[in-house]
Amino acid sequence: MARQIKPFSGPDGTNWGVEVQVPGASNAMIVFHHPGGKTARLDRYAWDIWNGPESRSVTSRVAPDKIMQGLTDEKLRALFRRSMPVSNNLTRVDRAS
Repeated sequence: MARQIKPFSGPDGTNWGVEVQVPGASNAMIVFHHPGGKTARLDRYAWDIWNGPESRSVTSRVAPDKIMQGLTDEKLRALFRRSMPVSNNLTRVDRAS
């Protein structure tokens, strides 16, 4: 199945590619792919809460296409504002020498 990517222009003018991943019954991960494309280091993600009929059944899954259709520019701006980096350059544990 081919990935569906939607364009999104960030507040600083960066052109991100938006993809729906890990859809569940009541939420999905929205991934903002950085245009550099060489690494996921600059990618960002946010969780979108789904309120459709699927959200009332733990065995349901929302179709990524359905979520993508609901991602308006306004909603994408809100998701981007609260998004987090997929990875960071901080060390996980300071090791004693």
